[in-house]
Amino acid sequence: MKSLRLLFIALFFVSTHSYSQVQVDKITYNGRDHYITTTIGYPVPGTFVITGQKEPTTVLNPDGTGVIQSDDLSKKKINWGIECTEEGIPVFKEGFNSASYTFWYRNNDSDDWIYSQFSIHFAKKKMFLMGERVKEYVDYNVQ
Repeated sequence: MKSLRLLFIALFFVSTHSYSQVQVDKITYNGRDHYITTTIGYPVPGTFVITGQKEPTTVLNPDGTGVIQSDDLSKKKINWGIECTEEGIPVFKEGFNSASYTFWYRNNDSDDWIYSQFSIHFAKKKMFLMGERVKEYVDYNVQ
């Protein structure tokens, strides 16, 4: 009986740990705390470019790092995340066939966070970063 009880306790801890894989980071902007994550249920990491151009680009890595290339083609390393709750649930505004999120990033040589818009347009299968940089995606959530 004790071994069965021990087995249930072990399974409980393993299952709660396996479901808590979303990493949430706390940032401060203008004296207020915000929470960010890189996991929102859609493939955000990747390369974003202006339609019809090869540069400037924005590269977002799954680990929350990346590179933003300015219009003058200079590159800056960044840390990034999408705003979420303290529990890791993404905060978004739903539109017609779209969702709009707050994208947070900071240059590696700065402690100041900057925010911009990140949106997903489901019918077009495109993601827009900062209003002009685009990435196409494949929706694996469709059943």
